[in-house]
Amino acid sequence: MKLADLAQHLGATLTGDPDQTITGVATIETASPGQLTFVANPKYAALARTTGASAVLVEPDFPEIAPATLRISNPYLAFAHAIELFHQPPSYAPGIHPSAVIAPTATIGANAHIGSYVVIGDNAVIGDNAILLPHVVIYPNVRAGNNLFAHAHAVVREFCQLGDNVILQNGAIIGADGFGFAKQKDGSWYKIQQSGPTILEDDVEVQANACIDRASLGETRIHSGAKIDNLVQVGHGSTVGQNTLLCAQVGLAGSTIIGKNVILAGQVGVAGHCTVGDGSIATAQSGIPSDVPPGKVVSGYPAVDNRQWLKTVAMINRLPDLLKSLKSSAKNNEK
Repeated sequence: MKLADLAQHLGATLTGDPDQTITGVATIETASPGQLTFVANPKYAALARTTGASAVLVEPDFPEIAPATLRISNPYLAFAHAIELFHQPPSYAPGIHPSAVIAPTATIGANAHIGSYVVIGDNAVIGDNAILLPHVVIYPNVRAGNNLFAHAHAVVREFCQLGDNVILQNGAIIGADGFGFAKQKDGSWYKIQQSGPTILEDDVEVQANACIDRASLGETRIHSGAKIDNLVQVGHGSTVGQNTLLCAQVGLAGSTIIGKNVILAGQVGVAGHCTVGDGSIATAQSGIPSDVPPGKVVSGYPAVDNRQWLKTVAMINRLPDLLKSLKSSAKNNEK
């Protein structure tokens, strides 16, 4: 693709030879002539001067560099669109593999691709244009909207509901039993029936081996546009707000309420019955034992304001020197 055509497709302003041919995309460290890369993080800005790429997506005020530049307000998003031009994922023709097991009472929409060994239970309803890859299991009475894409070994349990454009990566489990047990007189645990469904609204993606548990009562709901990363655990009866990101290994205990546009970075844990307000951010490995107000950035355990946490960590790193100083002062005073 000519650089001028690429710039026009992305809506970027081109500085450089419009007739250069771009054949692919790559990271800024590994790019070679003929490839496009991007700079969205300031710490990579210096690499833009040494990259082997023929062209670099940058913000409008980025300094001039030797490679051609495509200037646009959101280089990261533009690069995502550029990848789609050069990488074509597999396509799946409509049809049902003979090894699939589909209940006679199930309803499958138009243009569905049902792969080998897929199982679809009684009274399940799957919308149009679904792609269910091998070994996907849809339990009875599931309701799924249009354009469901379920990768191999994804499971959707009974009575769960999925909106349009839902993506389930490999091994995602939607609606497994919540972790609910009542202690009996003899000390053993009595399992509490998990009667409420898990509901994923439109445009939700759940990535590999994440678990969104069903509720004991009521529902577990993931609102539209939320993205759930690998190995995330969403406890029973929890709510995750619109366009929220739960990064890898986040854990939500039961009945947690996460607002919209929240980012919980890797390995964040949230205690049960807590509310995390709209637009808040928790940095990696934070532990949240109580409510977080909207718009806050928190860190550490127990999670506190990020600036306070950074000051605390800086102080901890100084403790050995402070201890030495105290010991030295004590010795001087003894003399």
